[in-house]
Amino acid sequence: MPSSAFQQVDVFTSVPFLGNPVAVVLEADGLDSAAMQRIARWTNLSETTFVLPPTRPGADYRLRIFTPGAELPFAGHPTLGSAYALLRARRITPRDGRLVQECAAGLITLSVEPGGSEGDGDGDDALALMFDLPRPTFSALSAAQQDALEALLGQPLCRDPAPLLVDVGPRWVVTELESAAAVLALQPDLERLKALDTELCSTGLTVFGAHPPGAPTQIEVRSFAPLHGVPEDPVCGSGNGCVAAYIRQQGLTGRIGRRCTASQGAAIGRAGRIHLTIEDDAIRVGGHSVTCVEGRLAL
Repeated sequence: MPSSAFQQVDVFTSVPFLGNPVAVVLEADGLDSAAMQRIARWTNLSETTFVLPPTRPGADYRLRIFTPGAELPFAGHPTLGSAYALLRARRITPRDGRLVQECAAGLITLSVEPGGSEGDGDGDDALALMFDLPRPTFSALSAAQQDALEALLGQPLCRDPAPLLVDVGPRWVVTELESAAAVLALQPDLERLKALDTELCSTGLTVFGAHPPGAPTQIEVRSFAPLHGVPEDPVCGSGNGCVAAYIRQQGLTGRIGRRCTASQGAAIGRAGRIHLTIEDDAIRVGGHSVTCVEGRLAL
């Protein structure tokens, strides 16, 4: 029976069984889309990735990314976790500290930064990886859509600055709440969110709020994508990237900063940390990863 090297990687943490897991199939040659979707349904994680030879000049590898229900053009934590798995398996080598991933959203550049583990990891587990966010585009929500968002949040909506639909491949509705505590207490109506996501053709909702000065992280983030079978994403790379894009677009860098650390996942016991760098011409999202499962997957 054919098989593939396989890793399950926790991303945005160096502590096993925290962060956000991604399943990585490192030898996906010969698998068609239906087989990839079937495996993604079986792993039942928010994303499963499939590594293939690159087809574009300059790329080190090609990645296809599946939720249990659909293929995504790009996603953040699967990008970082897959690159980490490939590095750990010695299947790719950085060039001048950089890697290039080919995916449906285009070529994604990653930087590799050895050392600086947040936990007890060493060696490969101390690698920090960051990806360059695809160029975001922004759409405003109508007054009626903002009203619908406020209703499903169950609390007053911050309308100055207003929520935006941020598109980086995944399309996240992003809004700020009054505080990190408000983010952690949030209990959105997921059925209403499905209806709003259907109307907007959006991936889901990402909310953020500021921690008080002196806290270990600057902002708290939560991401919800029930329309895609993910009621709450433990730690979301593209969602945090869209928060960084929103901060830049809405002129909030003076208050929040151009380099900040976000925490996400505490509300569901999967605490992770995401490092965000916000520049005028680039946004970078990164963190640590650790492999929790390694072996071979029967295909």
